[in-house]
Amino acid sequence: MSDARRYADLPSPFPMKRGGALAGARVAYETWGALAPARDNALLILTGLSPSAHAASSPDDPSPGWWEAMIGPGKAIDTDRWFVICVNSLGSDKGSTCPASTNPATGEPYRLDFPELSLEDVANAAHVAVSQLGIDRLACLVGCSMGGMSALAYMLLHPGSVRAHISVDTAPQAQPFAIAIRSLQREAIRLDPGWARGTYDLHPGDRADATYPDAGMSIARKLGVITYRSAMEWNGRFARIRLDSDQREEHPFGVEFQVESYLQAHAERFVRTFDPNSYLYLSRASDWFDVAEYGHGSVREGLRRICIEQALVIGVSTDILFPLEQQEQIAEGLREAGADVEFVALDSPQGHDAFLVDIESYSRAIGGFLGRL
Repeated sequence: MSDARRYADLPSPFPMKRGGALAGARVAYETWGALAPARDNALLILTGLSPSAHAASSPDDPSPGWWEAMIGPGKAIDTDRWFVICVNSLGSDKGSTCPASTNPATGEPYRLDFPELSLEDVANAAHVAVSQLGIDRLACLVGCSMGGMSALAYMLLHPGSVRAHISVDTAPQAQPFAIAIRSLQREAIRLDPGWARGTYDLHPGDRADATYPDAGMSIARKLGVITYRSAMEWNGRFARIRLDSDQREEHPFGVEFQVESYLQAHAERFVRTFDPNSYLYLSRASDWFDVAEYGHGSVREGLRRICIEQALVIGVSTDILFPLEQQEQIAEGLREAGADVEFVALDSPQGHDAFLVDIESYSRAIGGFLGRL
């Protein structure tokens, strides 16, 4: 466990949007920089589906974070100026209460008894963490990917709690393509006999005899990685290059191309590092989220209910999971709501993952925006 990790205890019971409640729940978070005496320099980051709260290194945890190149002294998110908070999503197994956590009512892991999870629950839990730090209004709320949807929920559910917003590669609602991909990912996990209807070994380690959906999680990760990058990048990096004969698998239909080997390596690094049930819950929550619920069936009207002063909306032309037109939709909606909005459309070949890879372009946009706040 990270020495930098802190916890915010949620009210007990903590009501969930779709019914049920959690008792004794908490969310994990980390912070960087110092909170100003006026408590007016707080910047909250809400993450994608799989990252932890460890967005950057710190004296308490010097290991690199998932957005290491973006956060720190003199970087785009300058910790000499901003008090940065990153909250691990409710439902994630990276420190927050999730399906793998113990249900205090039974003394056993929740597993599939965990209440149905929504991104509104994720947003409300993050708001509790911010409030417990004594912060009434965020100077800026940053949401990346799934975290961008959670950020929209945060602003809708807690009006007046955010001054400025940075929306990074996200969407006001899941489109059919994204829903279809996530549905296949969930199906791959559920159909793996090792999932055992959610009763697999929670701490399998490296045990070969563990009951665990290794194949399902591997396929889910591979599908994700395919959609996180663009066809342009796949072509440029791998073309149709085959592995050397001594690197190929001997059995029929084994891995033969470099791109297959790349996907396999990604999957192997991920498979036993994220709880499968948590993955299922967060994936489904992403599909369920819809700003139109707050606008009488209209995304545009839902976005117009968000009251902030300034916003930066960033999208990538090669993003097939959260297409650029959805970023434009967010920008237009926030503009109509009265915010001063900057819209940045990038041509990075890395697709949806560009915000983790093309740090130079994102740093320029994000650092420039924050410098004008």
